Amino acid sequence: MLADLGRLVSNESPSRDIARLTAHAHLLADLMEERLGSRPVLVESSAGPHVHWRGGAESHVLILGHHDTVHPAGTVVDRPFTVRDGRATGPGVFDMKAGIVQAIHAVASLADRSRVEILLTADEEVGSRDSRALLEARARAAGAVLVLEPAAEGGDLKTGRKGTGTFTVTVEGRAAHAGLEPEKGVNALVELAGLIVRICEIARPEVGTTVSPTLASAGTADNVIPARAECAVDVRVAEPAEKARVEAELAALTAAAAGAVVRVTGGIGRPPMPETASMDLFALAVGVAASLGLGAPRSAVVGGGSDGNFTAAAGVATLDGLGAVGGGAHAEDEHVLVDEMPRRARLLAGICQELSSMARRPPLGSVPVER
Repeated sequence: MLADLGRLVSNESPSRDIARLTAHAHLLADLMEERLGSRPVLVESSAGPHVHWRGGAESHVLILGHHDTVHPAGTVVDRPFTVRDGRATGPGVFDMKAGIVQAIHAVASLADRSRVEILLTADEEVGSRDSRALLEARARAAGAVLVLEPAAEGGDLKTGRKGTGTFTVTVEGRAAHAGLEPEKGVNALVELAGLIVRICEIARPEVGTTVSPTLASAGTADNVIPARAECAVDVRVAEPAEKARVEAELAALTAAAAGAVVRVTGGIGRPPMPETASMDLFALAVGVAASLGLGAPRSAVVGGGSDGNFTAAAGVATLDGLGAVGGGAHAEDEHVLVDEMPRRARLLAGICQELSSMARRPPLGSVPVER
């Protein structure tokens, strides 16, 4: 497993880097053929190739992951794949190349792989625009989804996620000389400052809604009244109804000063993943872990989004956080706990075996469908 992980981490796959994503997809295809005995299909897209392996014609479980990473090309030169003191490090090792390796080895261990499929997309880190329709279709066909995103703190499985989105608030004003005739300008920065207070007031932390201005820019020179100011706003919602409310309140923002214009773009692209979507699969995971002597997994609801948000919103039972145990996702201290890798692979294999053994697609709970 470590040898396979080293191959994947050393072969960088930054989002939007089509050449490197293509090379990485071919590497994954080689690895899957080597470990699973058959070659996946590479599904071409404008974001890069998605890697789709199927054990047979009828699937009862979709193992869902992504092979793109947030790390720019060349990061591996400064932080090469390394195993030391029980930790594997390197760009993308935790999110989510170790999870991919665990999944391949888990499926390889199954006596019957005919009802399992694996889909590794090329654009999850940048919104899954090209892969969403494909992953939703495969999720509906299988009826149960196991997501390879890293585990929560302490190895917890992720049974709920907030919906996520990014908005851009732009104010257009009018430039003027800041010393000679500032009164002839319309200060976009001042307008934006007032709007930020109103933006923060849209949050409702009591129901899990956070609205956080994160990046801002304004102006062209220190002696010019800024004609343009812009700010990015990160939004997280736990309740489906909050999506429409937040989007409507942001869209209704207006300027206070005459001559200033406000534009709001963006939206909540990933709907919430409610705990009801994972309830039965989590119970199944607890039973499998007990039968394998792995200890009872715990559950966690997290603020970050994944493709599990989409599959849950499509009405498909979804359990997330089945990837690597470690920490530092997207950071310089990204790492995986090596001893946990075979344990997580055994857990994933056991869940797949249980789902595969069901005569028909599993009747796993009541999952709300996004409308």
